[in-house]
Formats: sequence, structure tokens, C-alpha cells
Amino acid sequence: MRSYDFAPLYRATVGFDRIADLMDRVLSSDVSQPTYPPYNIEKTADDAYRISIAVAGFAPEDLSVEVRDGALHVTARKTAEEAERSFLHRGIATRAFDRRFALADHVRVTGAVIEHGMLHVDLVRETPEALKPRRIEIARAGGSTPVLEAKAETVN
Repeated sequence: MRSYDFAPLYRATVGFDRIADLMDRVLSSDVSQPTYPPYNIEKTADDAYRISIAVAGFAPEDLSVEVRDGALHVTARKTAEEAERSFLHRGIATRAFDRRFALADHVRVTGAVIEHGMLHVDLVRETPEALKPRRIEIARAGGSTPVLEAKAETVN
């Protein structure tokens, strides 16, 4: 696999370290991506998303959903009572896992629900007012000092 050098990016930009680190992690060949448990990432609206993870065999108390360090961490640990059971065939995997999803800036988790063996984590992107585009009114010059007034207005 190819190796990319992000040194020119670091020399020419300020504040994009997180993006460069994310790209470096994604393109790194020595990190194997786990395939368990299977999951979907769905866009439910313009600024809303849902991550659905197959967690058959896990109870809500076995699961943990946390946001820390700009990432969503979903972990599962099975309780000790599972070791006491004897199975003739075990087709439902209930091994422990720790799945991480990197979150973009201004994306927050709004809730998590488990139904029909699926854990659904809802996310929404909330752009702060200071970062939204706004139209600046231009006053006409005439005898007095022009006053520029900024009105917050959504621009699509």
C-alpha cells in the first residue's frame, strides 16, 4: 500500500491537525479494521445521522455509549453469568467489543435506543451561529459616516 507524507499539509496550514491525523489513521496499513459487530451509518436528514449496530444477545446494561476526545465509543461486555451456560451450538456472537467512530466538529449525540437487537445512536450536526454564513448590509455613503450593520440570515 502507498504511504502518504502529510508534512506539506502541516507546513502550509494551521489548525487542521485533527483532519491530517484522521487521514493518517485511515490510510495507515498497519491498523486492521474490526468487522464485529456489523453496523450501518445512515443520513436521516440534512444535519442528522443514525448509527445502527447489531448487538443481538446483549442487554442494555451490557452496553456503554460514550463521547470522549471527539469520538463516539460503543463498548459491550457480557456479564459473568453467561460463562455458566452450556451451549450445544453457539451462533450468536456475544464477545466483547469496543467500536469507535470519529465525530466531526459540532456533531453531538442526541440519544441511543436498543430495539430488536439493534442499538441506534442518533447524532445531529449543530453549526454555531458564529459559523453560519451571514449577509452584510451595505449602507450608502452620503454626508455622514456610513454604518454597516450585520444581520444574521441563513444563506443556502
